Amino acid sequence: MAENKKIPKEINENIDDTHKDQETHEENLESKTQEDENSAPVVLSPSMKKALLAFRCRLEDAIHGNYLFGKKSHARGNGRERENLKEISLWGVPLLPSKNHEGTDVILLKFLKARDFKASEAFEMLRKMLKWRRENKIEGILDEEFGSDFEQVVYLKGEDKQGHPLCFNIYGAFKDKKLYKKTFGTQEKRAEFLRWRVQFMEKGIKELSFKAGGVNSIVHIIDFKNSPGPVMKELRWVTKKAVMLLQDNYPELIHRNIMINVPFWYYAFHALLSRFMTQRTKSKFVFARPSKVTKTLLKLIAPENIPVQYGGLQRENDSDFSPAEKASELIVRGGTAHKIKIPVAEAGVTVVWDVNVVGWEVTYKEEFIPDDECSYKILLQNDRKIGDSVRNSFHISEPGKIVISIENESFKKRRVLYRFKAKPTVPMYVFHK
Repeated sequence: MAENKKIPKEINENIDDTHKDQETHEENLESKTQEDENSAPVVLSPSMKKALLAFRCRLEDAIHGNYLFGKKSHARGNGRERENLKEISLWGVPLLPSKNHEGTDVILLKFLKARDFKASEAFEMLRKMLKWRRENKIEGILDEEFGSDFEQVVYLKGEDKQGHPLCFNIYGAFKDKKLYKKTFGTQEKRAEFLRWRVQFMEKGIKELSFKAGGVNSIVHIIDFKNSPGPVMKELRWVTKKAVMLLQDNYPELIHRNIMINVPFWYYAFHALLSRFMTQRTKSKFVFARPSKVTKTLLKLIAPENIPVQYGGLQRENDSDFSPAEKASELIVRGGTAHKIKIPVAEAGVTVVWDVNVVGWEVTYKEEFIPDDECSYKILLQNDRKIGDSVRNSFHISEPGKIVISIENESFKKRRVLYRFKAKPTVPMYVFHK
């Protein structure tokens, strides 16, 4: 109960409703994921097509009539401005519908979806967003330089099962008081961080494809592990502003927000924050408590693209495996044991393997068993308890197999992810002769 005392009064509301939403998210995530992965491209209904046509016509008229950014003007000197407006684009895609660019409708549909296919509201949203971009000089933001400290907080790495780029947001970095003060200590610093966050969003959009069937949205993974906590009002303010900025100016460009290692206090804060979100924005949030992080991520992301600290197989600066080398999966039921066998038909290679156990500890053992019955078995790793990722390798001097034994002494099944490869190598002792 000590933690509750630190929670500001305005945040300590709606906790019951937030927990109910959390449970609903966890229960529906698997079915939602199946729908995302297996559904055919969206087919527009007649009413949606009508809304798109109305939006196109309204936009075409606004560009030709030179009132996209305001009221119609009949001044003689607007000919050049009108011509420039015909060349207006968004994320490299021309907005003038009559140019018939394949990406124009893709972008217009994002605004329509964000406004429930109400063409007039979608047009006003686009107009306000373009005005915001012009006033804040967003087109040139990629050329601006910011502090390198931000790169440890937000970065792009990997993709989900559908190919959406993964954007990691590491709130735990702000536990460093010096970094926190340097980032949020003044109003100017907070504004600078928000502008950098917009720049980072623009960089992420460069990875997208605005064409039929292309991947045109990003998955955000927000990690709250070791985050400063609810008393840091500056972080709460920046978080709220960032959510509003993305909602108003980057419609449907966030495929999903996956909140992991979520602490108790954040559920209440999110309940307050939800008041300022549209229903579509709310539906994109998925929550995972610390014990559910790996299970949640594996439903959406292949293990090769999940960092080891979250229960996956992805390692920093990995020279042995790439995300293209897929993992296999094994279920070890409670009270049973299983062996993973890696056959090696020739000598002179090094076998490298990754093994990760999802859940609590199991008993783990590694050995090399030669095909020649007269040769000796080699114990590589004696029985020990593991509950995370293991990376090992062994130089093969004669044909045989690597045998990995996994014994599950608990009553619950354990999910084991593994992959391996063999590569020609020369043992190190040769270089020391």
